[in-house]
Amino acid sequence: MKEIKPPYVIAEIGCNHKGDINIAKELIKMAKIFCNVDAVKLQKRNNRELLTEEQYNAPHPNPVNSYGDTYGAHREFLEFDVDQNRELMNYCNELGITFSTSVWDLTSAKEMTSLNPVFLKIPSACNNNYEMLEWLALNYKGEIHVSTGMTYLDEIEQIVSLFEKHNRAKDVIIYNCTSGYPVPFKDVCLLEILKLKEKYERRVKAIGFSGHHLGIAVDIAAFTLGASYIERHYTLDRTWKGTDHSASLEPDGMRKLVRDLKAAHEALSYKESEILDIEKVQREKLKNKK
Repeated sequence: MKEIKPPYVIAEIGCNHKGDINIAKELIKMAKIFCNVDAVKLQKRNNRELLTEEQYNAPHPNPVNSYGDTYGAHREFLEFDVDQNRELMNYCNELGITFSTSVWDLTSAKEMTSLNPVFLKIPSACNNNYEMLEWLALNYKGEIHVSTGMTYLDEIEQIVSLFEKHNRAKDVIIYNCTSGYPVPFKDVCLLEILKLKEKYERRVKAIGFSGHHLGIAVDIAAFTLGASYIERHYTLDRTWKGTDHSASLEPDGMRKLVRDLKAAHEALSYKESEILDIEKVQREKLKNKK
């Protein structure tokens, strides 16, 4: 049996920093020192490129979560520029944790590539931006992580084939994902991981799982099914204003997730002998000798 890779855990900060770089740094520090995750991930958007003029100037669809008078103003309030992202990456380097971002458009992909992070993430919403994928395949040398929420199977094939065309598929991690906040357990559909493994495990670097559910039990199951990269939304306070906080883990939940994933990894093995040393004492004590 092939050796099971240790879990790689990513705390997705996204925009849960509320547009405050000091909150972002606190999230990063807690992720490293208290939670012991492998990486943190923010996000980068060029809102003028992503949104139509009508979308930009429309009110937020859920005003209670808005940080601006319009949806565009809300998104701009939550956005860090390149220099701020560089500052956060340097802070991650000081702490010894990997920094990454999701890139939502070509401009953001180019900006974040200039920082040369270990990996960049393609959100489910943007995985059909083939111009951006093509540019990354040709110009960015790190890992490319791709979520597959709200994506047809033939579209996933098209994504993988694009990276294969440029001999980059072995730098790609494909994530099983259901796009919803939060996702009820019946819609997580973990067995889709087995489909991704069957079709892509030999074609890409690894299979991952990006979860928007509640609790941590599902992530352990995802890991045992073969998802070696586990990504969860992460916040300091689930009651904060914003759409993602309620589907996020607070530091104590993230710490427990890392602990339980490591325990699951250690337990996923065969016996080295028919009777283990720990069992021999009990066999001598308890086994019927008649």
